[in-house]
Amino acid sequence: MVFNLNLFDIINIVFIAAGLGICSLSIIQVGSGVHIRKEVRGYFQIFFSLINIYISMHLIRMLVSAHPGKVFSGLIQVATFVEFTVSGFMIYLLALLILFLANPGKKAKVINYIFLFLLAGHVIGLIANIFSKFYYYFDEMNIYHRNPGYVLSNTMHILMLGQSIYLLIRYKSKIDKRLASALWLYLLLPLVAIVIQAFIEQLQFIILATVISAAYLYYVIIRIQIERYQKQQLEKDRIDNELTMATRIQSETLPNIFPAFPERDDFNIYASMNPAKEVGGDFYDFFLIDENHLGIVMADVSGKGIPAALFMMVSKILIQNIAMMGNDPAEVLKFVNNQLCTNNPEDMFVTVWYGCLDLSTGVLKAANAGHEYPFLKKAGGSFEMIKDKHGLVIGGMEGAVYKEYELQMDPGSKLFIYTDGVPEATDAAEELFGTERLLYALRGAENETPKDIIERIDSSVKDFVKEAPQFDDLTMLCLEYVGPKGTDA
Repeated sequence: MVFNLNLFDIINIVFIAAGLGICSLSIIQVGSGVHIRKEVRGYFQIFFSLINIYISMHLIRMLVSAHPGKVFSGLIQVATFVEFTVSGFMIYLLALLILFLANPGKKAKVINYIFLFLLAGHVIGLIANIFSKFYYYFDEMNIYHRNPGYVLSNTMHILMLGQSIYLLIRYKSKIDKRLASALWLYLLLPLVAIVIQAFIEQLQFIILATVISAAYLYYVIIRIQIERYQKQQLEKDRIDNELTMATRIQSETLPNIFPAFPERDDFNIYASMNPAKEVGGDFYDFFLIDENHLGIVMADVSGKGIPAALFMMVSKILIQNIAMMGNDPAEVLKFVNNQLCTNNPEDMFVTVWYGCLDLSTGVLKAANAGHEYPFLKKAGGSFEMIKDKHGLVIGGMEGAVYKEYELQMDPGSKLFIYTDGVPEATDAAEELFGTERLLYALRGAENETPKDIIERIDSSVKDFVKEAPQFDDLTMLCLEYVGPKGTDA
């Protein structure tokens, strides 16, 4: 086979080769764009693939034109059909993009149906042309000729382009100006190329115009995508910085310097909180109400993250302020509950265990608002679960009443309180750590200091869950009652 190529043919081949190269590189580049939305990647991969098919078919048609024979006849017929069919899908994809950007509301579905109807008519017309030669035909030398019906073959293109131009004008306020300019270029540059080609018929400016306008449209959209990603990263960094600050602020609101009361030798206390997120809803607290009374709090706010942390701060301040007035635990919980119920639009709640230890006698008065059961180790004994009376959660219903009870802590007694993140810690098989394992771990460390006990529990939980993610805050407090000086343990 011999190709008789003149200067115009060579220039056209250069145009087509450049187009294939640009489109192929664009497909590779968009496929590796990690900062590009998935749907944008998919759109341009299809879009540039169609352009590649379009100009490849045009190249085949150009090379085999004027070569007689059935083989060439079949090849040029197929290439022409594919080229013209793909051109319709290219117009449809562009129209879809403009429709998506314009977002005309309920009209969008109707307009898309019209586009699909036009596309279907375009394809059916090309299939019918195979038998009727109504649009175009090839002579015995396989040279392309247009028939009178050729004008109708462009009806779909004209109607879709007209509708797209209307959408660009009607909804211009919704579309980024840079993107609108790229779309206008894609719509108008091929038309300009057609006009030029009318005077210089031998050169395929339409191919070059299509590729250049498509590449520029791609560049603009990807540029916008990357800028949005960069803005999102800046916003994410800002939020991360604020969460870091919130974590630091929250941790500083909890007693976290140990020994907490170095001047006191009648008790030893230690606590820890490991939030599941940057900030948590669990909190503990302890404070001297006076020289002889120690207030102890363990609480768990519903939910996680910033809302829970804000509710936690309010709850903590209220509990401590009311407790510092010398109120009994049941009265403290009742007052705080009524305060939180007064202004709680999000219907959040908090479970609370609050106790007040008389450091001179070892009498611990406590009340429980829907919180986990405490564990108590009496002097010379082992840790046991105290199944105290549960009241309603704080913030659940105004006017709730809480039952108070007493525990006697003799010198050497230890109290362990915690949030549900400890027994509900879950391993990869979705098995819970549970209160039985917690009790076993407590008894294994019952003769150690409060700090060592908490570290032992924390280690036991981590060994149990292994690589499974932490779903809840882990908060624990352990108190050892030593008793006043001169008291025998």
